Amino acid sequence: MRVDLLAGAGYAAPVFSLRTPTILVFDSGLGGLTVLREVMRQRPDADIVYAADDAAFPYGRLDEPALVDRVLAVMERLTDRFHPDLAVIACNTASTLVLPALRARFAIPFVGTVPAVKPAAEHTHSGLISVLATPGTVARDYTHGLIERYAAGCEVTLVGARNLAGLAEAALKGEPVDDAAIAAEIAPCFVAHDGRRTDVVTLACTHYPLLLARLQRLAPWPVVWIDPAPAIARRTAELLGPPQPRLEHASTVAVFTDGTSLSGPAHIALAGFGLARVETEPLPI
Repeated sequence: MRVDLLAGAGYAAPVFSLRTPTILVFDSGLGGLTVLREVMRQRPDADIVYAADDAAFPYGRLDEPALVDRVLAVMERLTDRFHPDLAVIACNTASTLVLPALRARFAIPFVGTVPAVKPAAEHTHSGLISVLATPGTVARDYTHGLIERYAAGCEVTLVGARNLAGLAEAALKGEPVDDAAIAAEIAPCFVAHDGRRTDVVTLACTHYPLLLARLQRLAPWPVVWIDPAPAIARRTAELLGPPQPRLEHASTVAVFTDGTSLSGPAHIALAGFGLARVETEPLPI
């Protein structure tokens, strides 16, 4: 089961404009495509830039100061080149750390992606919920604050999956990914004791919904999987104001800070998300 939730990150006033808006969707890799898809559904009138900082993927290998500096540097380059009206940080690892710095540096609104703890607590019947995230997101004070604020009455299992984002990235690129590897990453999410068991897992990395069908199949029992992408898209649409009519098709482009690892299947996958045009903005780590 997949549940849409209410968005929570992005606090700027709505941006109303009579011209065609440009939305920048940013991630460290291809996980943000799950958010991009929903944004394009919500705002078919907008020009879209999907930017992946694949030269620095995965972000979990950077310490916090380096990650802040890296995202600010990449965003400087992207905003100078594309002049977006709004940016979506489609990465939990970055959002839980970098959003304040981005909002201080740039004049455009930012919509972030943070662990959906509140909706998980609202959907659980057993009181046992799991947050499936990267190790960096699991370690953030921001994540622990969400749990204290919204899920104090629940037993929350934080699962820092070290390899799942990479497995999702590999699968989208057409590389073989073994079921056993995925099952091992998600196994700690499933807790059973005192006649209760986990019934909600929130996907706190945008890469993970790329594997949703396999997660559902490999789970030891059915749970609610919470995907934040539709709510992020609704918040994006709200900030931009009403859609504007346009005569020509919306412009879409994918931009990579490395791009050398993009295989033929990866290009096909990007085209399936409406991104047939692929460019680079070289920025070595």
